[in-house]
Amino acid sequence: MPDESIKGPASYFPSIEKTYGRPIGDWQQIVRSKLPAKHMELVAMLKAEHGLGHGHANAIVAHVLAEQKG
Repeated sequence: MPDESIKGPASYFPSIEKTYGRPIGDWQQIVRSKLPAKHMELVAMLKAEHGLGHGHANAIVAHVLAEQKG
């Protein structure tokens, strides 16, 4: 599937992997390990403990939380 067709939080995943050098699955597991927690608490944790930018952290958290609801 071409990158242009990826929508929502997943559209950030290639950039996240390139920028931080870890597969997206690693980041998702970090977030899952902190559940249950509020969205912005998880974003703040990724930013403070792992140095992610706000947009990247938000995309990872949004994707994981959407999976949990599904």
